[in-house]
Amino acid sequence: MVTLAGTLVLVGAGKMGGAMLEGWLAGGADPMKIVALDPAPPPEMKELIERHGIRLNPEIATITDAEVVVIAVKPQLMEEVLPKVAPLKSSKPLVLSVAAGKTIASYERHFGSDAAVVRTIPNTPAAVGRGITAMAANPHVTPVQLALARSLLEAVGEVVTVEHESMIDAVTAVSGSGPAYVFYLTECLAAAGEKVGLPKELAVQLARATVAGSGELMRQSGADAGVLRQNVTSPKGTTYEALQVLMDPGSGMGPLFEKAVAAALRRSRELAS
Repeated sequence: MVTLAGTLVLVGAGKMGGAMLEGWLAGGADPMKIVALDPAPPPEMKELIERHGIRLNPEIATITDAEVVVIAVKPQLMEEVLPKVAPLKSSKPLVLSVAAGKTIASYERHFGSDAAVVRTIPNTPAAVGRGITAMAANPHVTPVQLALARSLLEAVGEVVTVEHESMIDAVTAVSGSGPAYVFYLTECLAAAGEKVGLPKELAVQLARATVAGSGELMRQSGADAGVLRQNVTSPKGTTYEALQVLMDPGSGMGPLFEKAVAAALRRSRELAS
């Protein structure tokens, strides 16, 4: 249940912001307490906003009771957008960022050194309510504000808290960028199926269903991934033979993923600097 005492200001109603807005409304948030700021929201979001009577792009000065400001714009637009919404700081709101690559300090520069800021990194499965979001708070965030942040983020999936903001870059490299790794795995599996003689459409269908179904099995069972792997691996069987290649300590998926995550971590730190 999303309960608001003041106004929630959503800055950016694109894919991530829009997914969160849908989750908040489904979770019982009062649309009369929500404001959306986006000069060109996608048609489906504009229709949702209009249908629920949510205020769209009012004058900033008319918002005098901002309880939380959710920043969901692209990082490259941040320096253009933040000065426009910075006057909301007069209400001492919680600033909740779901934008990649921007540090807590970057929000404090606009909202004040005493601003309550929560920095998060969600991932794209949030669009279907299956995301996972890690959040880090500065010392000015109260327990009540932290609970509000969690309730807003839980509208699109699981939420975890990291003790130090520095861990957000590592989270970005694993779960923030992770869906792309899984999508590419699906592409590779389909291409390999085609190489061994399957029609392309069938190979794609098999790969997509296998990856999606395996993920859902892992989610519902709660079992460790290693245990699930062992459960479907017969000694000296077909899966065993394939895993000898995939689990090769020198050239298998383990070392490859280590290199990939390290590269993503390095780039996340560069973007945040």
